Amino acid sequence: MNFDYTDEQLELRRAVREFAEKEIVPNASEWDDKEEFPAAVVKQLGELGFLGVIFPEKYGGGGMSYIDYSIVIEELARADASVGITVAAHTSLCSNHIYEQGTEEQRENFLKPLASGELLGGWSLTEAGAGSDAGGTQATAELDGDEWVINGSKTFTTNGSKCDIAVAMAVTDKGKDKRRISAFIVPKGTPGFRAGKKERKLGHRASDTSEMIFENCRVPSSYLLGERGEGFVAALKVLDGGRISIGAMSLGIAQAAFDCAREYAHERKQFGRAIGSFQAIRFKLADMATEIDAARLLLHRAAFLKDNGKRVTKESAMAKLYGSEVAVRCAEEAVQILGGYGYTRDYPAERYYRDAKLMTIGEGTSEIQRMVIARQLLSL
Repeated sequence: MNFDYTDEQLELRRAVREFAEKEIVPNASEWDDKEEFPAAVVKQLGELGFLGVIFPEKYGGGGMSYIDYSIVIEELARADASVGITVAAHTSLCSNHIYEQGTEEQRENFLKPLASGELLGGWSLTEAGAGSDAGGTQATAELDGDEWVINGSKTFTTNGSKCDIAVAMAVTDKGKDKRRISAFIVPKGTPGFRAGKKERKLGHRASDTSEMIFENCRVPSSYLLGERGEGFVAALKVLDGGRISIGAMSLGIAQAAFDCAREYAHERKQFGRAIGSFQAIRFKLADMATEIDAARLLLHRAAFLKDNGKRVTKESAMAKLYGSEVAVRCAEEAVQILGGYGYTRDYPAERYYRDAKLMTIGEGTSEIQRMVIARQLLSL
């Protein structure tokens, strides 16, 4: 085993961090306060090639690995989790679904502009009545000649009102259990397709989370993504990679919280000395650092296996489960170390605390991750 980063990966981290420190960190609090989508920064990330890191160069991507991708997402989330989740949903959900399940024509027409950063993607599985039970999808798609007619609504879609291309799941074969759901590519501007309510959230306030509404929305039959009735199964495979993204975002938030707490522990003086000299604070920082390292190892194991063509259902669920819960613990401890100041918006610790919680919910709650892991352990 080799635990060293390559020179190229170290340079990648440096480049992303340099960009993030200059373009994202100074604006993150204001974006959060105003719930303002950072469109200009997302456009810059596309121009720099960070919206298609994991895809082959022939499709407009960077031809990099999942470890490289996890570094990018970690550094973006360390600066602002809203930017991190915007890029992650675009890349590992929407774009990756098209890459893994799409025809060559679909990859040329849709993946290329997504991977090159010309367009932004969204991915919609969740519905008001189908969250953890995503197989309970109620949106429908009926074949009418050479077109599919989609009806229904989706909720909690990251980039929902900002995306140029959406991938959405709908029922095409009633009464066939999980094999009844198919996936569709739906470009922005398609008649009958519109964004609905924008969610007001605890954290990730600068990211766009919206409903997607389909009212007799007609798409060509060629926009069916993958095989008919295989959309749900394909979505689960896509989520295996998506959970690597969540692990990376969790890691970025946890690292930001730790950095904030450590800096404050050096600066803040009580009882005549820096609070970092007290054992109570030192033990908190030691536990945070240890858990962050453990989360990073789980994450990079999953990414390494993914890069080598291995199934990562269990490993990505472990990385997501542990990383997300570490993010919450580290963010909470950061607020505690900063004390009263940690509870104010003068410091970013409270934002890390709010942003961290979503990591234990999105793309499968912690409870669902434990179910996924247990099924793999018991070969069910």
